[in-house]
Amino acid sequence: MKYDLVVIGAGIQGAGVAQAAAAAGYTVLVLEQSTPAAGTSSKSSKLIHGGLRYLESAQFGLVRESLHERALLLKLAPELVKLQPLHIPVYKDSKRSPLTIRAGLSLYSVLSGCDSNAYFRSLPRSQWGELEGLKQDDLQAVFRYQEAQTDDAALTRAVLHSAMELGADCEIPGHFVRAHVNPASCLVEYQSEFGFKTASCRVLINCAGPWTSDVISGIEPDMYLPKVDLVKGSHLLLPPLLKDYFYLEAPQDKRAVFVLPWQGKLMVGTTEKMHYGAPEDAQCSLEERDYLLQVLLHYFPYLSIDMNQVDSFAGLRVLPRSDLNAFSRPREVLFEVDNEACPRVLSIMGGKLTTYRATALHALAKIKKSLPVKTRIADTSRIPLSPVNWH
Repeated sequence: MKYDLVVIGAGIQGAGVAQAAAAAGYTVLVLEQSTPAAGTSSKSSKLIHGGLRYLESAQFGLVRESLHERALLLKLAPELVKLQPLHIPVYKDSKRSPLTIRAGLSLYSVLSGCDSNAYFRSLPRSQWGELEGLKQDDLQAVFRYQEAQTDDAALTRAVLHSAMELGADCEIPGHFVRAHVNPASCLVEYQSEFGFKTASCRVLINCAGPWTSDVISGIEPDMYLPKVDLVKGSHLLLPPLLKDYFYLEAPQDKRAVFVLPWQGKLMVGTTEKMHYGAPEDAQCSLEERDYLLQVLLHYFPYLSIDMNQVDSFAGLRVLPRSDLNAFSRPREVLFEVDNEACPRVLSIMGGKLTTYRATALHALAKIKKSLPVKTRIADTSRIPLSPVNWH
């Protein structure tokens, strides 16, 4: 079969590229070796958010884009993306003062275009006690603002289903084996449940996430891959001990940690630890579990936690290699092409769940010169997304 694009990986970035490409009128094949969102895209913090903490590293463009995409997804996917009130408690020993948090939330609102969903308020002291179990000693202020929560895997399936409705083909399972690139096209070899297959395409899009380098190693001739790190983010799932949503400052290292009710559980995360093994071996370590429990109990000291009821999951982020710690590194997406003049292979590394749609449009712009002129059949900013059953 001949396609304009072959997309490797059906996480949120691969699903987003497939949807955008199919909407633009291109023929698309998606290869996914297991199930949609089997990797990082089902192991996020489940938030569609602007990235309040990215303001500290002056990533204003990323925050603005994220807030725009959040507003769009609230309209396009109301069953999948819902606003929740997050609380930021500020204590005497917090790294960020009430004035700093207020300034950050004000800027957040401005970057949203003064969207009403980005408004915030400072809770009066009389309401602090209503935040079940929150430590009151040395509490100076509590801010309430809104972020959107989702089921990341369900959102990924909805986007992929939309791509298929627009005409994209999917091979699941479809395990990438190798690709041969020449100046005119790519020949992609893969293993399906029906045996060995090949597909020809104008451009190969590598959206394999933590497995990106594995895909690159299977491409001939050899391709350059920028130096990246795999950074593990672990979350805990506990019984529903709290009903409110919190954005906390870890006392150990001043990182941001979310404490969020999610699907009948209490989710606590995330960590940021370097991962050096195979991507599929990533799991929450005892050190990470203890770190997250310490954060939780620091703010909610009277919680009773049964360790037999503590579950966990871990996902991997792809970040540019740097001397900075993971928390401080930029979150912009990395795009790497084999040939700027006429790209045949594009690798997409990193990226946020929230901005998958914008990332997909950036990706298509990178490879436009290698694709034929087609008539657009849809606009992804107008396509509703609904939950789908996936078999």
